[in-house]
Amino acid sequence: MGLAEIFESHASAVNQARQQVEEKPLATLNPADRDLFLTDTVLPYFERLRREAPIHYCPDSEFGPYWSITRFDDIKAIELDWEHFSSEPNIVLFDGIEGRSDEMMDLSSFINMDPPRHTVQRKAVRPSVSPNQVRQMEDLIRQRAGAVLDSLPIGREFDWVDRVSIELTTQMLATLFRFPFEDRRKLTRWSDVTTAVPGDGIIDSWEQREAELTECLNTFLAIWDDRAAAAPDFDLLSMLAHAPATADMNTRPYELLGNIVLLIVGGNDTTRNSMTGGVLALNEYPAEYDKLRTNLDLIPNMVDEIIRWQTPLAYMRRTVTRDVEYGGARFRQGEKVVLWYLSANRDEAVFPDGNSFQIDRANAREQLSFGTGIHFCLGAHLGRLQLRVLWEEIMKRFSRVEVTGEPVRVRSNFVRGYSHLPVRLHAA
Repeated sequence: MGLAEIFESHASAVNQARQQVEEKPLATLNPADRDLFLTDTVLPYFERLRREAPIHYCPDSEFGPYWSITRFDDIKAIELDWEHFSSEPNIVLFDGIEGRSDEMMDLSSFINMDPPRHTVQRKAVRPSVSPNQVRQMEDLIRQRAGAVLDSLPIGREFDWVDRVSIELTTQMLATLFRFPFEDRRKLTRWSDVTTAVPGDGIIDSWEQREAELTECLNTFLAIWDDRAAAAPDFDLLSMLAHAPATADMNTRPYELLGNIVLLIVGGNDTTRNSMTGGVLALNEYPAEYDKLRTNLDLIPNMVDEIIRWQTPLAYMRRTVTRDVEYGGARFRQGEKVVLWYLSANRDEAVFPDGNSFQIDRANAREQLSFGTGIHFCLGAHLGRLQLRVLWEEIMKRFSRVEVTGEPVRVRSNFVRGYSHLPVRLHAA
């Protein structure tokens, strides 16, 4: 199947989903169905919900009942109201297995905490990815991007996800943690395992997940002892080990593990899938690729458009702390509320023709992929820098990164990502 046929086939599948969505009773819509993300046919669900029920209650799903918030302004408002819509106890829909309540199933970290605990733990690691610290990494990022790109074959098909997206993000994770460089792919594996559900191709059982994350914990506990005994440094683990508020976190091992995998997932899945999504978008919209070739100054804006168009984390969940009304809806204490960033980033009221990819979109930087308020992504500066440098180096070397086959997407409603993207490089 040629490239045009691939995109035509996908467009046909989306249009078919759009027709099916319009025929369904509104109350039955379940945009959290993971198969919709595997096939990339979820956007019609958000289109109808934004139009007819921007605050929507789904009474039945594999994750139980939940609310969907699909409009940009509503998502911002609810995310800023952490006193009514809490990040505790979880920021994903899945709450664990019935009858099983061990700590490994529901890892605690500062992303699923509210102030004041959230504030002090986030502050402990913030200097590692501050704008000034990130700027000092640019030469290293550029050197690594160049080395990876120079190692790729010209004119021969290979997997962009493995050779570029995973490799570059894993190298950066190893740097941020000062993790043994030769073992860096373990970080990618632990990231994938953290967000996986058994049977979707990554893990076969919850017991396997527990065993692999236990290996992750034990590995970092050993490193923790070395960092705690040494002088403070700017890597993430040293920051945690020396900050007064988190220096005893090794005595709360599952909280330590929760924060470690939070930082791994945040540094891996988001940037990695944007690196792949950008290649796919420029192939799907070849006029934008032509526009890029004639004006490389568009790269910084294109980076935010990639992040908007891809939306590498599709949502964040909040939990209602007490009965409250918003937007004409009555939320009850304990109910799950899903803030669909993927829908907000396609909201026509904010992003006209939001489903299309436009590298010179005037307000691309308003995208909500990084969240807003107290949980705004710590690594936003670093993620933007990695993507900008990568595309600057790509454009120095190649006239085109050509997609040669269908992308393979992950079956997850949280991580909107890819496991495989075949490409072929054309020399500049």
